[in-house]
Amino acid sequence: MSSLPMLPGNPGHQARLAIRTGRYTGPTANLAPGHVQANLAILPRALAEDFLRFCQRNPKPCPLLAVSEPGDPALPTLGVDVDIRTDIPRYRVWRDGELVEEPGQIGAHWRDDLVAFLIGCSFSFEEAMLQNGLPVRHIEQGCNVPMYRTSLMTQPAGRFHGPMVVSMRPMRAADAIRAIEVTSRFPSVHGSPVHLGDPAEIGIADLARPDYGDPVEIRAGEIPVFWACGVTPQSVVAAAKPAFCITHAPGHMLVTDLINARLAV
Repeated sequence: MSSLPMLPGNPGHQARLAIRTGRYTGPTANLAPGHVQANLAILPRALAEDFLRFCQRNPKPCPLLAVSEPGDPALPTLGVDVDIRTDIPRYRVWRDGELVEEPGQIGAHWRDDLVAFLIGCSFSFEEAMLQNGLPVRHIEQGCNVPMYRTSLMTQPAGRFHGPMVVSMRPMRAADAIRAIEVTSRFPSVHGSPVHLGDPAEIGIADLARPDYGDPVEIRAGEIPVFWACGVTPQSVVAAAKPAFCITHAPGHMLVTDLINARLAV
């Protein structure tokens, strides 16, 4: 991974160009501050209607920002010159529910029947948290956000079903109350937390061993606070086992031209 160069122009576009050319290859938390980031799921057209209904039934973990036309890698509503085949630092390729590859680009896997779903990301509300003086531990520690599969089940649609994934940020109780107030203003990027406190109540056995991302320090007097996470489609893919699917690698998002502040309600 290299640091993102400071270039003139649209920061979202410049971030995508740096990713596309391999100048930036790492997690995207706090990259192009102020810009909306998005999770990714790409499925064959034959499964797209079921997955669209799955997202509609599960808006907390899967808030849809955009859906591509079949076979079209451009997403003009999310930014200029977006190419979903090249503009994410690391992808995951799945076959029959098994992870088989983590490439830096997916042009070799692209097909005319593929539909891309872009899903809101909690990195967007982190900007508002930081502006309100709230701690975001994985940014402080320079690592990926910890994410966990839970016992919270999603609402099924067609063949898609499975457990919700959550992201976690530790904070003191007073900060957690403020975090609920701040993030509830951003329903299109997961909104308010789904749980706080005892992780065992949602099926998490060990906070030091996240299913995705990196563990972070939990300090004395802090409680874990959990938000629904856009990595949920990856747990659903593992459960539903479609013949072919592409997702982002956890923490490696599409940086868009949209502005976080405009998502607030």
